[in-house]
Amino acid sequence: MKETSKSRRQLLQAGSAAGAMALLGLPAIVQAQTDKIRIGHLTPLTGFLGPLGEYGTMGIKQAVDEINKAGGITGLQVELLTEDSVNPATAASKAQRMFERDGVMCLLGEINSASGLAISQVALRNKKIFINTGGNSDELRGKSCNKFMFHVECANSMYVNTLGRALLQQGMVKGKSWYFLTADYAFGHDLTRVASRFLAAQGGKIAGEDKVPTDATDYSAYMLKIRQAKPDVVISNLAGTQITSFMKQYSEYGLPFPIAGFGFDTALAWGAGADNFLGTWPVPWHHDVDSPSSKAFVAEFVKRHGKPPENQAWGDYTVMKIMAQAMNDLKSTDSMKVIEHFEKGAQFDILKSRPGYFRSWDHQLMQQMYTLTPKKKGAARDKWDFLQLGATVPNADESLEIIAPTREENPCNLT
Repeated sequence: MKETSKSRRQLLQAGSAAGAMALLGLPAIVQAQTDKIRIGHLTPLTGFLGPLGEYGTMGIKQAVDEINKAGGITGLQVELLTEDSVNPATAASKAQRMFERDGVMCLLGEINSASGLAISQVALRNKKIFINTGGNSDELRGKSCNKFMFHVECANSMYVNTLGRALLQQGMVKGKSWYFLTADYAFGHDLTRVASRFLAAQGGKIAGEDKVPTDATDYSAYMLKIRQAKPDVVISNLAGTQITSFMKQYSEYGLPFPIAGFGFDTALAWGAGADNFLGTWPVPWHHDVDSPSSKAFVAEFVKRHGKPPENQAWGDYTVMKIMAQAMNDLKSTDSMKVIEHFEKGAQFDILKSRPGYFRSWDHQLMQQMYTLTPKKKGAARDKWDFLQLGATVPNADESLEIIAPTREENPCNLT
C-alpha cells in the first residue's frame, strides 16, 4: 500500500507539473529535458535544390560538433534536429512540430524562398527565431519580413549589385540587350524583377525572357529562342540543378553570346564541370576566401568529406556559429533577448575579412560578396579548382550596406 500511495503521489505531482507547464504554453516533455539545447534545421534534401541542402547539412553538423567540443551553449550540449523541408506546406508542418513537440529553441536553414516564407510565418506565431540561410528573395526581407526572421543568405539585390559592378566594368550593361532565363517560382521571379530594375537604371534593355519550370531538363527550345533573339548577354536567373543543366547545354550548343548569372552556388558549377563553366557569377563565399576562420573551416570540412565546402555549407555552418555566440554572450536562449542583441549591431566572424552584422530594420546580414569566373585552362589544382575568385564587394573602404536594398527599394515593417 505504501508503494501504491507513493506512486499515486508521484503521478499527481507529475500531472500538476505538466498542467502548470501547459498553462505557460510549454510542452512538459521538453521542459523535463534540460540536459541539451535543441536546434531545428530544415533544408531541401530532395528535388532540384537537394544537392545544395546536402552541403548545408554537412556544414551545420560540423558547426554543432565544434560548438559541443567547446562547451556547447550556456554550458549545455546542442542537439541538432535536421529534416528535409520538401516544399512550403511540408516545411510549415515540420516547423510547427519542431517548435511545439520537439521544443527547439530556434529554426535555421532553408533554401527555397517560398518555403522560407512558410517557415517564417510559423516562427512568428511561435515567437521563436528563424534564420534563413539560402532563400534570396528580396520579398522575404521586404513586404514579407517579420520580427522573428533573420537572413544570413544575401538578398537578390546584393547578388545583382555585386555582379552588376563586374558587368559594368566589362561593358555588358549600358546600351546592351539581355535575355533572361528565369526559374519559375518565387526566387526566380523576384530575381528577374530586381535584375530588370538594375538593367533599366543603367541604360540597358530586355531582349526577352523565358520562365523555366524547376523540373526542366531539356533546354533546347530555350537555346533556339536565344539564338533567334541575338541578345548581347544571356542572363541566368535559374536555381539549383537548373543551372547545371543550362551550363552543360549552353556549352553543347556553342552559342556565341556572353553569359552571366545573378543566382549561383558553386556546387552547381562543379556539377557542370570545368569545360562547361562560362561567364561571371556572384557568390556570398568561396572556399578560397583568405581569412583564418575560413581556412580552418575548409580544412576541417575537407578532412571530414574529402572535398571542399561550397557556399551553402558556409551559410549553414555560419548561422549555427552565430546563434551559439549570441546565446553564449547573453547566457540565454530567449528569442526576444537574442533579437535585441542582433538589432543592436552585434558583430560576428562570418569567415571573411570583415565581420558581419544584422541590419536592424530588415534583419539582413551585412557582408562582403565576391564574383567567380573560369580559371585559365590548366590552372586548376583539382576537379573543384576551376573557379577564379574575384575581389571582395564592397571594397574595403566602402560601407557593407552599399550593395544591399534600400528602404525605398524594399520597405520592411517588422511585426
